[in-house]
Amino acid sequence: MPKGFYFLIGAQFASALADNALLILGIFFLKEQGYPGWWAPLLKFSLTLAYVVLASVVGPVADAFQKNRLMAYMNALKILGVFVLLSGLHPVFAFALIGLGASVYAPSKYGLVTESVPPRLLVRANAWLEVSVVLSVIFGIALGGALTGLTEAGTLKELTFVLSSVASFGVQTETLPALVAIVGVYVTAAVLNFGLKPMGQNVRLSPLSLHAMKFTTFWKSNRKLWRDPLGGVSLYVTTLYWGVGAVMQFAVLVWAQQTLGMTLKTGAYLQALVAVGVIAGAFFAGRNFKLHSARQALPWGLLLAVLLPVIVMVTDLWVAVLLLLCIGVSGGMLLVPMNALLQHRGMQVLSAGRSIAVQGFNENLCVLLMLTAYTTLLAFGVPLGFIMLLVATLLVAGIAPLCLLLWRQFR
Repeated sequence: MPKGFYFLIGAQFASALADNALLILGIFFLKEQGYPGWWAPLLKFSLTLAYVVLASVVGPVADAFQKNRLMAYMNALKILGVFVLLSGLHPVFAFALIGLGASVYAPSKYGLVTESVPPRLLVRANAWLEVSVVLSVIFGIALGGALTGLTEAGTLKELTFVLSSVASFGVQTETLPALVAIVGVYVTAAVLNFGLKPMGQNVRLSPLSLHAMKFTTFWKSNRKLWRDPLGGVSLYVTTLYWGVGAVMQFAVLVWAQQTLGMTLKTGAYLQALVAVGVIAGAFFAGRNFKLHSARQALPWGLLLAVLLPVIVMVTDLWVAVLLLLCIGVSGGMLLVPMNALLQHRGMQVLSAGRSIAVQGFNENLCVLLMLTAYTTLLAFGVPLGFIMLLVATLLVAGIAPLCLLLWRQFR
């Protein structure tokens, strides 16, 4: 791998670490401030909204500026989001601002990968990137859970008093020291971003224009990638995967608290088990799949669909641990080859920034729709097991026809 690639991995890890820890802290913050439980998925909803609303803008912006510097500026915007949270505005607004930073960060991050790694190493590069993303999920959830636990135990009470006396904020919260720690992680990520040297010597920046940012221009790019035989299949699978994954993120927390009687902190650690499995799946996918064989990963999506409704019926902790690991492995084996294929075709059909913006638009639109449906069903008291059965049915209906086509092609 090019030397600069590992600096990218480190910077992305730090930024995503803070994102994931902040989401756990945000859920605790809602509870502390007296918001109903169904507001928690709406934090993720607001984080994701900018990916969809600004889809026509983020791709051209990522292609118009030096991507490492743009990533640093977006970390600064996330820091501003934390201060908005402390200002007393509704947490959804604060997370929407953080999501704005993340929406521009994503095409810059993946664009750097496609610009700096040759096609023959793209699956391996995606495996590295996916492992760093998942490790940031694991340690981010662990960090968020640990900070939440320290806050609940009152360990940070004196530090909260000191910080409150130094600066006054619009809201009184015991999470203040934890949020300051998150700001420190974002600062670290920004410093790493500024330290990156441009990795693609022949990369040309595209001038930013109103025409490039028009939604009609973006929609043409969207249709172009969907109509590409390989790009369309990989975009379809990753879009479905992320929608399901968003529901799983919150469903595991609800299931851990309702069925296993766990706290938010220990339930967050069960989330991390899925991430451990994804790392294993990403590792094996990076070693066993190439771009030309990426479609052979599709059957792993069927295994994932089978496991989803089973997990919420489990009452034994150790069986749950095993199943959550299997869910993660299935997801990693499916996602890494599909992501690599999508990035490769997106680079050829469109450009690095624009193709990632199209990918982000579709995947996050699916996340918004799935979270809206999940929140609505939860608010009306629909049992969690029935919700997961619906999600699994959707996944099977989406991937089974593709697996059938694959079987007919290779038999």
